[in-house]
Amino acid sequence: MKNLSLILNGILLIAVIFLFVKVYGDKPEANGVAVFNPKDSTGYHKLPIAYVNIDSLLINYQFAKEANETLISRQEESRLSINTRARTLESEMGEFQKKLENNAFLSRERAEQEQARLLKKRQELQDLDGQLSQQLMQSQQKMSEQLRDTINAFLKGYNKNKGYEIIFSNTSSDNILLTSNGYDITTEVTKLLNERYNKKK
Repeated sequence: MKNLSLILNGILLIAVIFLFVKVYGDKPEANGVAVFNPKDSTGYHKLPIAYVNIDSLLINYQFAKEANETLISRQEESRLSINTRARTLESEMGEFQKKLENNAFLSRERAEQEQARLLKKRQELQDLDGQLSQQLMQSQQKMSEQLRDTINAFLKGYNKNKGYEIIFSNTSSDNILLTSNGYDITTEVTKLLNERYNKKK
């Protein structure tokens, strides 16, 4: 995890250096955005970059909220199903143990059959638990992909008029430690995403 953070910071540093070289090159303007001239102490103009705070976006984007609620509901249903079956099996195993201690089985063969049945039932429950966990993981992955695709598709259209060179993804201030407020487009992007989502409903 530490190595991944170092790699991401390295990529970010390279991107910023590239951007500065591109912006402060021979042209006084880049993509219609006036740039800062180091010789002119009175001038300062915003660079053609922005970032979206993903944590805030996921909390406020209606599609993300509804998808998350659906996923939580499925998790709760799965847990309820597994716990109910586990309690039933536990009760049956308790009854089996009592019968065994009281010699209630007519034969040893009958006791072994009942034990085999309960062990098979326990294995089936474990398998079901694994299957449900796998299904939930797949649902979560699919939801994440849909969310990412939705946001990326929106940003491509959004940026046609904005003309940003780079739009960063920021999560819990991991990638961007300090910036001016003007570079944060999270509120605007979230508002437009919600408007588009509500029109489709």
